[in-house]
Amino acid sequence: MVKRRGQVALPARLGVWANASLCSERLVCTGTAPPLRFLLGKHKAATEVYNEAAKLNQKDWEICHNLGVCYTYLKQFSKAQDQLHSALQLNKHDLTYIMLGKIHLLEGDLDKAIEIYKKAVEFSPENTDLLTTLGLLYLQLGVYQKAFEHLGNALTYDPANYKAILAAGSMMQTHGDFDVALTKYRVVACAIPESPPLWNNIGMCFFGKKKYVAAISCLKRANYLAPFDWKILYNLGLVHLTMQQYASAFHFLSAAINFQPKMGELYMLLAVALTNLEDTENAKRAYAEAVRLDKCNPLVNLNYAVLLYNQGDKKGALAQYQEMEKKVNFLKDNSTLEFDSEMVEMAQKLGAALQVGEALVWTKPVKDPKSKHRTNSASKSAALQQPLGSNQALGQAMSSAAAYRKLPSGAVGAQLTKPPSLPLEPEPESTVEASPTEASEQKKEK
Repeated sequence: MVKRRGQVALPARLGVWANASLCSERLVCTGTAPPLRFLLGKHKAATEVYNEAAKLNQKDWEICHNLGVCYTYLKQFSKAQDQLHSALQLNKHDLTYIMLGKIHLLEGDLDKAIEIYKKAVEFSPENTDLLTTLGLLYLQLGVYQKAFEHLGNALTYDPANYKAILAAGSMMQTHGDFDVALTKYRVVACAIPESPPLWNNIGMCFFGKKKYVAAISCLKRANYLAPFDWKILYNLGLVHLTMQQYASAFHFLSAAINFQPKMGELYMLLAVALTNLEDTENAKRAYAEAVRLDKCNPLVNLNYAVLLYNQGDKKGALAQYQEMEKKVNFLKDNSTLEFDSEMVEMAQKLGAALQVGEALVWTKPVKDPKSKHRTNSASKSAALQQPLGSNQALGQAMSSAAAYRKLPSGAVGAQLTKPPSLPLEPEPESTVEASPTEASEQKKEK
């Protein structure tokens, strides 16, 4: 009986193993086993199984697409692109285009990402996610006409698309239409009431309307929701500088520097706060670090030169003034930047005080109310820095690293607005103190 049972059981066990091997082969062929590993986060193991499945079925779009996704998570972007292109050759699909575009954004190649998303929109013109993402990319490049066109198409197909509404509001905010932007943000607040970029943009709209208490309230709500977002901290420091609350400005700017230690403009604003707190030595150190990090913004050198002149160091002030002239000449030759009239006036006063008036690179511009209205925008920008108030919309509306893209060292094109500047001591009647864009006019009104 024992032997008979053993003889009967042995083939049964072999049958179980045979059935198991057949099932595993079917799983590989049908692509069922790899997604299990993919969902468990075992991307390397999933790629091994997908490669085995690809040997059995080389014309399966899903296998190529999922291989590309796995390679993306493994940071092997070249292999991921090859697999995704193979998937598109077998069968075009929205998900494949989106994934391929994200890879180019992760690599910092905005132009290739735009080309991919343009092809995706041609293939699927009613996909609101594709239209919104393409509009956001154009918005980041400053191509407002195309951005508005694609965002408008997205809202045509889906009027409740909060990403497109938020981006459209940020465009209006950038151009100074704060009331219209606030109307858009009111709609978005119903869909995503706890969005840090939303409250940041609302706060900067109030800043543009010179409602500083409301601006601080909204920005602090944004900071509560995203305490590690350096742009929100930057804006909080900027608003406190405007209100002459220099200790609070120092607090928020120091926190922003901890998260973004390689941005020269942050050190410049910190130096302005330190100067008004009568900590001249640390202000000089902050200016020196700002000059070291920022190679394109002439405002850093201008403020540093004013501080050195006020401290009696005319030689150092002259050196910074000459560096500022070089940057201004470079910007004038390579872009169409609009310099703030008050900043130009300060540079002319400093040049006259340093007896270099005959070599001034600036002529006092004619005041244009429209351009002045644009410079009152809540989002300060420099040659290498996108407007903060509006660029926040890109942070969460795009699930990519595009918002952290680094521009080339010589890239220009953003409108250059005036940051806080310091008064020249020989002219005590001047009311221009350490304040952000157009702050002096606000003080005169008070």
